[in-house]
Amino acid sequence: MVIVQLILMLFVILIAAEVFTNALEHLGERLKISEGVTGSLFAAVGTALPETMVPLLAIFAGTANAHLNEEIGVGAILGAPLMLSTLSLFLMALSVTKKRGLQGHFNPERTGFTRDLNFFLGAFSLSAVALFVPHTEPIYRGALATGMVLIYFVYIMLTLRASADLVKDGHATEAHQKMLLARLGLPQNMALILIQLTLGLVLLVAGAKGFIHGIEEVSTLFGISALLLSLMIIPIATELPEKVNSILWIRRHKDTLAFGNITGAMVFQGTLLPAIGIMLTPWTPQREVLAGIAITLIASFWLRVMLARGQLRVWHLGINGLLYVTYLVIALA
Repeated sequence: MVIVQLILMLFVILIAAEVFTNALEHLGERLKISEGVTGSLFAAVGTALPETMVPLLAIFAGTANAHLNEEIGVGAILGAPLMLSTLSLFLMALSVTKKRGLQGHFNPERTGFTRDLNFFLGAFSLSAVALFVPHTEPIYRGALATGMVLIYFVYIMLTLRASADLVKDGHATEAHQKMLLARLGLPQNMALILIQLTLGLVLLVAGAKGFIHGIEEVSTLFGISALLLSLMIIPIATELPEKVNSILWIRRHKDTLAFGNITGAMVFQGTLLPAIGIMLTPWTPQREVLAGIAITLIASFWLRVMLARGQLRVWHLGINGLLYVTYLVIALA
């Protein structure tokens, strides 16, 4: 029965991703903004909001067991960037391996992609530093957390500022298919775009919630700890299904939207949520936590290096997949 539920929820998520991405392309086109803004801000934050609630609810309104709540919160906070920088990128590349080949190129808009990775690497490195700042030094921990929040707001400002120039250079968001709801005979206007966008997001949330419930039931069979569960299972259940958006975009050669959806979510979840974790959880250097942060930074740095070389190939993201397997080996050893 649980397996049937998982399959059904995945089907819901696939439909929701199609509805959401279709509406988002039309929204970006209507607002005359770049693909970078549409992918890195609108799509990334919009699809990341549901799973962002998992660590927040765990910390602020979890069970009566405070230690359990903290473990779930820390694991969910750190697990999302780990999964995005490794498994999500790998699966996205895998979806176009047959069409583009292992030596095939990805061609996202470079300035936005570089900005996303630079901001993420800088902010997430601060979260690693905070692991070694004792709770007896709340001023320093508070300074690190505040700095990470400020980093995200600077990132938003720079991303929005770059949009106009990118549109002039031919990187405007374009919708190549008619609005799905408009095919029913409804007028294609801003109101309909917002309605379809909301419908897609609601379906994504519902599908992800159902998927989470099924994953949690399956995971109990393995007796995994709360920290490992939140580091490994919760991000897969909450983040991965919604990154179907990136797979849809990459298969349509919308590389900027596809990568921006992932790297924008990395910046969002690598700044604001770790800041909360630093202030409200133990945030200590446990083995699973250290391994997760290290693998995430290595995967992101690898991507940044390949981008700096001037070409990003399909096989490069296979390394990101291997890094995720490496983490699993370390965490389960």
